[in-house]
Amino acid sequence: MKKFIVLGLIGLMVMVFSATVYAQPKLEFRASGAFQAESFWYRNITSGATGDMITTRWGGGGIAYAPGVPAAGFRPESPWTNPVDSGAWDRTNSYMEYRGTLRFDAIMGKELSGTIIFELDSSRWGSPAGDRGNLGFWTADRAGVEVKNLYMDFALPYFGIPVPMQVRVGIQPLGHRPHMFMITDGTGITGSMKIDPVTIGLQWAKAVEGRDASADDVDVYGMFVNAKIGTITPGFFAFNWNMNQYPLQTSGANYVINQSPNQANFWWLGAYLDGKLGPVNLQFDFVYDYGKVEASGNTAIPVGADRKVKYRGFATQLTVDFPWEKFNFGLVGMYASGADLRKTSRGGLPGQAVADAWPAATSKVGSYVIPPGSEEWAAWGQSMILSNNYITATALPLGMWPSLASYPLQANRGAIGGTWMAKLYAKAKITPWYMVTLQGLYIGDTTKNGNTLGDAISASGLRDDSTIGWELDLIQDIQIYKNLKWSIGAGILFAGDALDQRVTAAPFNESPKNPWIIATKLRYDF
Repeated sequence: MKKFIVLGLIGLMVMVFSATVYAQPKLEFRASGAFQAESFWYRNITSGATGDMITTRWGGGGIAYAPGVPAAGFRPESPWTNPVDSGAWDRTNSYMEYRGTLRFDAIMGKELSGTIIFELDSSRWGSPAGDRGNLGFWTADRAGVEVKNLYMDFALPYFGIPVPMQVRVGIQPLGHRPHMFMITDGTGITGSMKIDPVTIGLQWAKAVEGRDASADDVDVYGMFVNAKIGTITPGFFAFNWNMNQYPLQTSGANYVINQSPNQANFWWLGAYLDGKLGPVNLQFDFVYDYGKVEASGNTAIPVGADRKVKYRGFATQLTVDFPWEKFNFGLVGMYASGADLRKTSRGGLPGQAVADAWPAATSKVGSYVIPPGSEEWAAWGQSMILSNNYITATALPLGMWPSLASYPLQANRGAIGGTWMAKLYAKAKITPWYMVTLQGLYIGDTTKNGNTLGDAISASGLRDDSTIGWELDLIQDIQIYKNLKWSIGAGILFAGDALDQRVTAAPFNESPKNPWIIATKLRYDF
């Protein structure tokens, strides 16, 4: 499979560069982008940058399957043990942030174009000088411009093959079905051809190069197929992450010296369907992950110990949407497998001990996982609190890793691993410029012998609860001008037992007050 993908992409490139030079039309230059300002006021939800949230409990690279000790800035006892810095437990928090995107396209007809996209961030208004988004620093004049994408697109001459073929080379968006699987940016090559009604694509990307003379790199290979059949578009994808070092090491002076002591090989297989069936719109996804992590150079693991961890997980989601005049009614069902905490460590790596009073090393991860660096958490979009919607996409709500600067360098449970959800919603476009959405969700826990987000204990060890909570959201969209929209969202989660947190003294477990959030986004697209 991997050789086929690489050879196929090389073959397409050879065809391009062996072609006769064609006359090109005049250059057309386009500019577009967006500016957006967001505000957040919340309680008991991750802030996305400071670590003062209910879900910062995992170590070992942010794998986030198994519970551990709550973050120092959040643990329930902190108001009593350290009154000066009492943490965020049951306290309200607020902040504002800003983001800009600038896109420039250099277009030479339908056959050739180049694109560069810049991103400008202030993760906090009033942020410290060293924060990821420096633009929020007081007195301004900060270096905060990031190159998000830099790629070229070109069509291949037919050479007797009468089908449209396209190639993209450079720093580009990578992945497929971003709300369930993978969306990130990186260096790679994507080729596609359309044999009506079927589209076939191949993708190769280089996640880590490592040392030029060593087999310590990380490669991503992918293929996808979809077909437009009447009002329905079914599709399939397969992606392989071949990681000769794991977790990924991507920066720092010690990169060459301190390489990751493990190797990993993961596959993600997915099937999906989009379209209209009678009066309803459908979206269905099923993704299966399997792979293994092996302790290739980890000398800390004793001889004879299990040096391999197997991964097997899945997630599925179905959305049924019924439009009627100015209304939309719908339901969403999602299930993502959870880990067995008697078999899974909080880091998911060989040699690590599993949770509480189970001395065996981790051997299996049954939680659904997404690839390293995937931003699926920002694209899932079903909730104001459990993960994200289009208003809170930069805020990393409940269930995510500690901060925007801590993208996991290994497979992790993303927005949904270890949970299931049933959702009902209704939308009404009251006027051409005003739309309101009301939605209710039940969120459950699928982790075995423990909880996905909570770490409460009982006399026999970790407590196993089933209910994360009931969530109610109200969202309003106001189209101020054609290109300017103001969105306001409010949500509350009536917390279930699966969110309880452990403390070191009696009563040993504490229940958080119900998490809630009020968030706004003002966005100008041009």
